[in-house]
Amino acid sequence: MGFMDKLKGEEEEFIELDHETEEASGRKLLVEVERMDNYNDADRIQRKVREGNILIVKVRDLKQKDMNELKRAVDKVKKTCLAVDGDIAGIGNDWIIVCPKSVKVHRELAEE
Repeated sequence: MGFMDKLKGEEEEFIELDHETEEASGRKLLVEVERMDNYNDADRIQRKVREGNILIVKVRDLKQKDMNELKRAVDKVKKTCLAVDGDIAGIGNDWIIVCPKSVKVHRELAEE
Protein backbone atom coordinates (compact mmCIF):
# COMPACT_ATOMS: atom_id res chain seq x y z
CA MET A 1 0.00 0.00 0.00
CA GLY A 2 1.52 3.32 -1.09
CA PHE A 3 1.48 6.65 0.71
CA MET A 4 -1.40 8.05 -1.34
CA ASP A 5 -3.45 4.87 -0.71
CA LYS A 6 -3.02 5.40 3.03
CA LEU A 7 -4.25 8.97 2.70
CA LYS A 8 -7.40 7.76 0.93
CA GLY A 9 -8.02 4.92 3.40
CA GLU A 10 -10.31 5.18 6.37
CA GLU A 11 -7.80 4.02 8.96
CA GLU A 12 -5.69 6.76 10.51
CA GLU A 13 -2.19 6.09 11.74
CA PHE A 14 -0.28 8.28 14.13
CA ILE A 15 3.37 8.14 15.01
CA GLU A 16 4.40 9.83 18.22
CA LEU A 17 7.80 11.46 17.92
CA ASP A 18 9.93 11.68 21.01
CA HIS A 19 12.01 14.82 20.81
CA GLU A 20 13.69 16.96 23.40
CA THR A 21 12.56 20.54 23.47
CA GLU A 22 14.32 23.47 25.08
CA GLU A 23 11.92 23.26 28.01
CA ALA A 24 12.35 19.51 28.41
CA SER A 25 16.13 19.72 28.40
CA GLY A 26 16.10 22.53 30.94
CA ARG A 27 18.97 24.20 29.11
CA LYS A 28 18.89 27.14 26.74
CA LEU A 29 21.52 27.68 24.09
CA LEU A 30 23.93 30.32 25.37
CA VAL A 31 25.66 32.94 23.22
CA GLU A 32 28.53 34.73 24.93
CA VAL A 33 30.59 37.73 23.92
CA GLU A 34 34.24 37.25 24.87
CA ARG A 35 37.58 38.95 24.37
CA MET A 36 40.85 37.37 23.34
CA ASP A 37 43.54 39.67 24.71
CA ASN A 38 46.35 37.10 24.90
CA TYR A 39 47.22 33.51 24.03
CA ASN A 40 46.05 32.20 27.43
CA ASP A 41 42.49 33.41 26.72
CA ALA A 42 42.25 30.58 24.17
CA ASP A 43 41.97 28.10 27.08
CA ARG A 44 38.82 29.81 28.40
CA ILE A 45 37.29 29.92 24.92
CA GLN A 46 38.05 26.23 24.35
CA ARG A 47 36.42 25.29 27.66
CA LYS A 48 33.27 27.28 26.90
CA VAL A 49 32.81 25.82 23.41
CA ARG A 50 33.27 22.31 24.87
CA GLU A 51 30.45 23.17 27.29
CA GLY A 52 28.24 23.83 24.25
CA ASN A 53 28.25 27.63 24.20
CA ILE A 54 28.39 29.84 21.13
CA LEU A 55 31.09 32.48 21.47
CA ILE A 56 31.48 35.76 19.66
CA VAL A 57 35.07 36.74 20.36
CA LYS A 58 36.63 40.16 19.91
CA VAL A 59 40.21 39.71 18.69
CA ARG A 60 41.02 43.28 17.60
CA ASP A 61 43.18 44.20 20.62
CA LEU A 62 45.35 41.08 20.33
CA LYS A 63 45.58 41.56 16.57
CA GLN A 64 46.92 45.08 17.08
CA LYS A 65 49.29 43.96 19.84
CA ASP A 66 50.77 40.75 18.38
CA MET A 67 49.54 39.15 15.16
CA ASN A 68 51.64 35.99 15.67
CA GLU A 69 50.17 35.41 19.13
CA LEU A 70 46.68 35.89 17.67
CA LYS A 71 47.36 33.30 14.96
CA ARG A 72 48.61 30.80 17.57
CA ALA A 73 45.58 31.39 19.79
CA VAL A 74 43.10 31.05 16.92
CA ASP A 75 44.84 27.88 15.72
CA LYS A 76 44.51 26.43 19.23
CA VAL A 77 40.77 27.21 19.32
CA LYS A 78 40.36 25.90 15.77
CA LYS A 79 41.86 22.53 16.77
CA THR A 80 39.33 22.26 19.59
CA CYS A 81 36.50 23.08 17.19
CA LEU A 82 37.66 20.29 14.89
CA ALA A 83 37.93 17.88 17.83
CA VAL A 84 34.36 18.57 19.02
CA ASP A 85 32.99 18.79 15.45
CA GLY A 86 32.22 22.48 15.98
CA ASP A 87 32.73 25.46 13.72
CA ILE A 88 34.78 28.66 13.71
CA ALA A 89 34.61 31.63 11.36
CA GLY A 90 35.81 35.19 11.11
CA ILE A 91 33.33 38.05 11.34
CA GLY A 92 34.96 40.98 9.64
CA ASN A 93 38.52 41.67 10.74
CA ASP A 94 38.03 42.06 14.48
CA TRP A 95 35.74 39.20 15.58
CA ILE A 96 35.46 35.41 15.35
CA ILE A 97 32.51 33.16 16.10
CA VAL A 98 33.17 29.80 17.76
CA CYS A 99 30.38 27.21 17.80
CA PRO A 100 29.85 23.76 19.32
CA LYS A 101 28.75 20.65 17.42
CA SER A 102 25.07 21.60 17.45
CA VAL A 103 25.68 24.84 15.49
CA LYS A 104 27.16 25.51 12.08
CA VAL A 105 28.09 28.90 10.63
CA HIS A 106 26.39 29.68 7.33
CA ARG A 107 28.84 30.98 4.77
CA GLU A 108 27.81 32.81 1.62
CA LEU A 109 29.33 31.32 -1.49
CA ALA A 110 31.50 33.73 -3.41
CA GLU A 111 29.93 34.72 -6.73
CA GLU A 112 32.14 34.00 -9.70
